[in-house]
Amino acid sequence: MRPRIARVALAAACLASLTGAAKVKMDPANPTCPANPGWSANPTMTFTPATKGGAKVLLAEGRIDAGAPDRLKKALEANPDVGEVWLSSPGGDARAGNAAGRIIRSNFGLMTRIPAGWACFSACNFIFMGGQPRVIDPGGLFIVHMFTRTGDRQSIDMSVAMGTDATKELIGDIEQDAALLASEDNDFLIRMGVSRKLLTEVMYRQKAIANAEDKSTRRCLTQAEVKTYNVANNNE
Repeated sequence: MRPRIARVALAAACLASLTGAAKVKMDPANPTCPANPGWSANPTMTFTPATKGGAKVLLAEGRIDAGAPDRLKKALEANPDVGEVWLSSPGGDARAGNAAGRIIRSNFGLMTRIPAGWACFSACNFIFMGGQPRVIDPGGLFIVHMFTRTGDRQSIDMSVAMGTDATKELIGDIEQDAALLASEDNDFLIRMGVSRKLLTEVMYRQKAIANAEDKSTRRCLTQAEVKTYNVANNNE
């Protein structure tokens, strides 16, 4: 079992960045979110041990690629005294995020945290939900969207150019993969103790792709919402 973290000291370290902060500019297209969410620009997620508030944490920063779960596992094995994983990510590979979340859950008592000024979006949500317990500090952002399997526009355009049969086949593949991913998401939330209403009432109600009438594709949950859906489940 991992050692208990000095929670009060960690919370103070996280909240320090809020002191004297300027008013946040909001995103006109996604009005619940800041214009510049505080996620890491690292092209692939890095896992860096650090000391915060006198306790050892693991900083998970950057885009989630297929190799992220293996790197996370190695980082935790090399640093068994880590008590928390802090997350800053724009998302990435959905299934890799799911796998990384399961690795965190397998390390009993390992907390996940989104500190003030940091943001966890898309596939990062599933890494965060692996924590037990989970904390989103005031000023930290848990950002959701409706997943889409139509990101490869080149393949779609090529399929359309090839004719109706090719397009139908591609659409069928996309629909099947999306259904499987939705099933995996439901199973994951059940196992992590997060309300499935997060999917039906929030995630799946977002636009997958912006259009002329509605450009919003992201939703930043409030502190009340993360507690309602049991996304955050620790009171400090």
